[in-house]
Amino acid sequence: MSEKRLVWDLPLRLFHWLLVLSVTGSYVTAKLGFEWTNVHFYLGYFTLGLFAFRIVWGFIGPRHARFTSFVRGPSQQVAYLRSLVKRDSTPVVGHNAGGGLMVVLMLLMVGAQAISGLFITDDIAWSGPYNPAVSSAVAGKMAWFHHLNFDILLWVIALHVLAIIYYRSFKRQNLVWPMITGYKPAQYVPAQESISGSQLLKALIVAAICAGGVWWLVTSAPPPAEIYY
Repeated sequence: MSEKRLVWDLPLRLFHWLLVLSVTGSYVTAKLGFEWTNVHFYLGYFTLGLFAFRIVWGFIGPRHARFTSFVRGPSQQVAYLRSLVKRDSTPVVGHNAGGGLMVVLMLLMVGAQAISGLFITDDIAWSGPYNPAVSSAVAGKMAWFHHLNFDILLWVIALHVLAIIYYRSFKRQNLVWPMITGYKPAQYVPAQESISGSQLLKALIVAAICAGGVWWLVTSAPPPAEIYY
């Protein structure tokens, strides 16, 4: 068996797959209709917690989870685009320049999706916790953005999946398996660029703080307006 080295920490991997499940669940519950609206809102709160965790982890997590390891400038983005047509380009240890850009874009869109959901209402029975804090006009604009942003997010996700398929079929690089196991072949990961562990205690503390922050945010919202029948 070939030697492997740890690149993706466990908290980062859990975030990734939980976000996949959360976004999928949000899409499904939105399509299922009124009876699932409450579940849709709770998935939104969960997604907001994931978003908060990833932002913090992007500054204090292990090496390849940090934004400084994969946010690249224009010249490196151009070099990345040129490497796309080369079948034998050297695999990058962490996120490549394009992948890093995709991470930032998807995080911003997911965060905007979860935050905008706090202000919207279905005008029947369910409202985001901060809907009473804004006018109906603002809530309407938030709802418009919420739907538009998610439609665009679906296209961005599709592009992300196509990129994974392209790397697997053309470049013969499996990007999915390392995000499951955390390990990449040692031949592509210099010893000094691997990580020694997943910093689980730190991740648990960050997750608890983020969960508590979302709970506080939701429970501190203004009371909903009374509905008369």
